Amino acid sequence: MFTGIIQEKGNFVRKFKGSSKYQLEISAEKVLNKIKKGDSIAVNGVCLTVVDFGSDYFRTDVMPETLKATNLSKLQRDSVVNLEQSLRPNDFIGGHFVTGHVDSKAAVRSIKEESNAKIIEMKVDQETEKLIVHKGSVAINGVSLTVMGINKGILKISLIPESWSETNLSLLKAGDLVNIETDMLGKYVHKMLANLSRDKPKEAEISKDFLVENGFM
Repeated sequence: MFTGIIQEKGNFVRKFKGSSKYQLEISAEKVLNKIKKGDSIAVNGVCLTVVDFGSDYFRTDVMPETLKATNLSKLQRDSVVNLEQSLRPNDFIGGHFVTGHVDSKAAVRSIKEESNAKIIEMKVDQETEKLIVHKGSVAINGVSLTVMGINKGILKISLIPESWSETNLSLLKAGDLVNIETDMLGKYVHKMLANLSRDKPKEAEISKDFLVENGFM
């Protein structure tokens, strides 16, 4: 479990590929504090298990399915990645609960400036859109953010200068792929609605009004 508050930006060093393994090596500093084998670190929002580490790096195993479902397969030498240690019982939760299980990838459409904010628009698939609500939470490359708008598959988010400068979102350009993880709350509500409307011709959808009326917001 994570919070979506990025602790540092690391760099992709290299990959190790064999007949029975595929590993990534990431250079880092802060997330290595008190780390041990078997611990979890989110890399661009993807929960990965530490299998080896040194004073300035760690290695993780990666499954083929993880590479297909995320943007980790696009990493090149020195690619910048967002890093966060897994949540500890006494840690302060500054973002929202993030599992590190990416739902989908989304392509960036545009990045614009609006006063001191950066507005990023990206195209999400239909299944992902169902789980996103206006003013709700979403993790983009592991960064906890508030949904500014969601309409016809276009997800819009607004970043404050801190979120922009301290994460790899500042390096994005149109066409780049980002990892999307929707809020756990939305997933459970969507599942509940789907079960309630199983016999109806149209699957019920999440809305902000529904969440407010039922005490979820």
